[in-house]
Amino acid sequence: MIENGVLKMMGSTKSKRYRVALVDDNDANLATGRWMLKDDYEVYPVESGARLFELLEKIPVDLILLDVKMPEMDGYETLRLLKNDNNLATIPVIFLTAMKDKENELEGLSLGAVDYIGKPFCAPLLKTRIKNHILIAEQNKELQYYNNRLEHEVDDKSQQVLNLQGTMLHAVTELLEFRDGNTGWHIYRTQNYLKLLIEESQRMGIYREVMRDWNTELLVASAPLHDLGKIAICDAILNKPGKLDDDEFEIMKLHVDYGVKAIENIERFSKEARFLRFAKPIVASHHERWDGRGYPLGLAGQDIPLEGRMMAITDVYDALISVRPYKPAFSTAEAERIINEDSGTHFDPQLIEVFNRVAPRFADIAVSTENAN
Repeated sequence: MIENGVLKMMGSTKSKRYRVALVDDNDANLATGRWMLKDDYEVYPVESGARLFELLEKIPVDLILLDVKMPEMDGYETLRLLKNDNNLATIPVIFLTAMKDKENELEGLSLGAVDYIGKPFCAPLLKTRIKNHILIAEQNKELQYYNNRLEHEVDDKSQQVLNLQGTMLHAVTELLEFRDGNTGWHIYRTQNYLKLLIEESQRMGIYREVMRDWNTELLVASAPLHDLGKIAICDAILNKPGKLDDDEFEIMKLHVDYGVKAIENIERFSKEARFLRFAKPIVASHHERWDGRGYPLGLAGQDIPLEGRMMAITDVYDALISVRPYKPAFSTAEAERIINEDSGTHFDPQLIEVFNRVAPRFADIAVSTENAN
């Protein structure tokens, strides 16, 4: 509450006496304005826009009374400079003018002035206008303060949700590793491969529109779920020490459907399942092929979600460099050659261009973990 230019804090004995800068090239106007306001406000009279900025470097003010017609720097130019300074732009400015031209008033208001007061001054009107605009400015500051607090609280809550999601993903990943017999290095490598592909694609401008709304951190965190459905595959097939026969392979292919259903069940019963928005297309489509000969839907080309097309490259590359019951580990150079041979058949040719640019970094990741397997 403002009384006689003093802010009374509700529930507190604290008060603030407001500061008003009065800018006018006429000494008589400066004297008159100061005399009218001195009992209610700390008044700082200055005779030009240049002197106003010198004042503001030393003393923060709560409102500026600004004459329009001044030599060298008029009120309009002074206001433009104020509004272009982030530290000064929120100070309310009331124009002082003897002009009756409505166009001049419109110009000032369009530049950011909050009001006009005509000269000669009318003390009650001047005080009322000043009090009202300072009150509005204070309310805006308070609103901004609460908005900032709300944003901070929302950020905290969002981080809590992200932490919970990360914990869930980690727990499911560990369960998958236990069932599938893969080490954590497979998860580590495929996540880092995927991150490299995404970042390089963005740098190259490939599929820019598709990735515009992607949350890379969340997408990469979802990568370990690509074989989620293997939880439902029996151990005899999942960990068979040799190549699967045709019937066993058909059962193994069902892990994609199982994984999608698992995610859909989570989405159905959890309000916070939006973090699975990237997991679902990864699970559903990372075994599809560019030529349409993949599974489970036989999608082809860009009908395959981009997340799945990227995951396919990282998953196959890591399978090639890893020991499997049916094959030895290939070298990174051999894996790179095989990936390139399958460009346009198994893999998206544009993504293979991206892969070739980051293949040495894929190899660095692979080599750094080969002794840990």
